[in-house]
Amino acid sequence: MSTQIEKEKSEEAAEESEAETEAGPQERRMSEKRARTEARERRRQQREQVRETEETVTLKVFRYDPEVEGKEEPRFDEFLVPFHKGMTVLDALIYARDHYDSSLTFRHSCRQAVCGSDALFVNGQQRLGCKTQLADLDDPVRVEPLPHQDVVKDLVVDMEHFYEQMHAVEPYFQPDDLPDGELEEQRQSPENRERIKMSTRCIWCGACMSSCNIAAGDNQYLGPAAINMAYRFAMDEREGENRKEARMRIVEQEHGVWRCQTQFSCTEVCPKDIPLTEHIQELKREAVKSNLKFW
Repeated sequence: MSTQIEKEKSEEAAEESEAETEAGPQERRMSEKRARTEARERRRQQREQVRETEETVTLKVFRYDPEVEGKEEPRFDEFLVPFHKGMTVLDALIYARDHYDSSLTFRHSCRQAVCGSDALFVNGQQRLGCKTQLADLDDPVRVEPLPHQDVVKDLVVDMEHFYEQMHAVEPYFQPDDLPDGELEEQRQSPENRERIKMSTRCIWCGACMSSCNIAAGDNQYLGPAAINMAYRFAMDEREGENRKEARMRIVEQEHGVWRCQTQFSCTEVCPKDIPLTEHIQELKREAVKSNLKFW
């Protein structure tokens, strides 16, 4: 019986396929038009279903696409998203993209506040989309790309300059000497580990640099994230003195630590609670001490 049913279905599918092949251009256009109409109706029904739910959140999302005619001018689109406990800004953006507009563009990856790819400007502050709870925000929730960065499309910004500044401080471990034994570890005291522990938490999200007024006006300024990375290695006791001196010369330059005006904006927005301003000030003290001369 089941074999007969499958055979009939196969014959019907073959007939439909043959009919589509024989259909002329007008029939194909009409078919595509019907499909678009049905898709619009499905989206309308989805919006109605959302409105009927008990709780909703309105997203006002920045939109910009320089490659599509009619979308070159920046604007804000509104999306009505159903709310549930524990929902994040990233969850809401994914819902809006999947149910309303598949062209909505933003970065995300791990969704666990580790990759740093979904840093956004939410209700006037730099935040991680996957870490920010909608319940903690005022409605409507305004979502924009990071300030002081070139916008590529919608919420995606060009991070190349930020990465260049990060790599400028050579963010990797460079000891002067290695242990004699092949399997011997490079030991670090608990006290030294505690000193640099917070600086190792940087996830390269760029939120701190986006909040920094100095970085906004000085394109050559290393920025708080890069200086923090320099701190992480310069203060590590396992890195040799020669390497530390070379690293300090990088951060002592004109567009290094001395450009910081101690506004604490970077510390306030850091999603990993790194005391960035404190680390910058400590490097300033180290720079002063290394340049002291006694005759």
